[in-house]
Amino acid sequence: MINFFKEWILNSPLQRITYAEYIQLALYHPQYGYYMRDKCKIGRDGDFITSSNVSDIYGRSIAKWFYKQVKANKLKASICEIGAGTGRFANAFIDEWNKISTEPIHYFILEASPHHRKLQQDEIIFSERVKQIDSLMEISPFEGLIFSNELFDAFPVHVIEKQNGQLMEIMVTVENDQLAESVVPLENEQILTFLKESGLNIKDGQRIEIPLQMEDMICSIANVLANGMVLTVDYGYTNEEWKKLWRREGSLRGYYQHQQINNILLYPGEMDITSHVHFDAFINLGSKNGLQFINKWRQDEFLITSGILEDLQDHYDPNPFSEVSKRNRAIRSLIMPSGISSSFHIILQEKEIRKK
Repeated sequence: MINFFKEWILNSPLQRITYAEYIQLALYHPQYGYYMRDKCKIGRDGDFITSSNVSDIYGRSIAKWFYKQVKANKLKASICEIGAGTGRFANAFIDEWNKISTEPIHYFILEASPHHRKLQQDEIIFSERVKQIDSLMEISPFEGLIFSNELFDAFPVHVIEKQNGQLMEIMVTVENDQLAESVVPLENEQILTFLKESGLNIKDGQRIEIPLQMEDMICSIANVLANGMVLTVDYGYTNEEWKKLWRREGSLRGYYQHQQINNILLYPGEMDITSHVHFDAFINLGSKNGLQFINKWRQDEFLITSGILEDLQDHYDPNPFSEVSKRNRAIRSLIMPSGISSSFHIILQEKEIRKK
């Protein structure tokens, strides 16, 4: 894909493109894009791992939580998952729901990756009530739960940096026949508006990512959701956390064969690209579009509050490969301070919830 980028950039009007355009093409180009290619991405044989692929207990825990929400509020038993990956979460959720509820669940999956759509078709039994969709508008107006796990961290972002008191945008160009960075004065009014509305204070020498596409997705979700909840799982920082000295280089990273790659201009189309979510902006944009912020938890805190410890078997099983042992290990990996959940947060938003 690197030859594609060289030609693309050299044929562009200024022979440079934004990082947002680079990431969009590197991840979502129909032929070369990382997410669009028929290649294993998640799990031991891929480039990264998600909570939903640690164990089915994750999807089952969210199903139990949603069951309580349906009963406690006047909610429809419907869920739309955006970016469902391998489908393992959905399969575990549906299976657990059918065990604990007599009310049929309606499950919709919005997935951009052809590779993941195929994996989901192998993992999940689709029917009139369990479907893949091509657009949120297919289910509008929607009532129930809109869920995503590591969706917003994969959105294309612009990259800016403050140099000698002036805001600059970092662009991607070709130099010595290699992809390289180019620095130009910031002129994008959307970025300036985002900075103003988010309240971010960029210090001199600080680099940070600006997720303009985040607002488009939040608006789409808010417009489609008529009554229900939005549960978003991702990693990110608050405005206060962005100020920390060790975050001055930003959060834009690549993941290739489970190795962190700091220079995302390497291996285009071959690796995942990610950046941390702006949590304060995410919450504020939701509120501006009618999504009421309810709470933000660290993932392990949410799972414990939701009752995951009830699934932890308290008797010893000497067989480390037994279902009990595997389940207990999975639960511990999700709730231990040193485990995967310590890096993730869960944000709950509501719209037009009619409390009983």
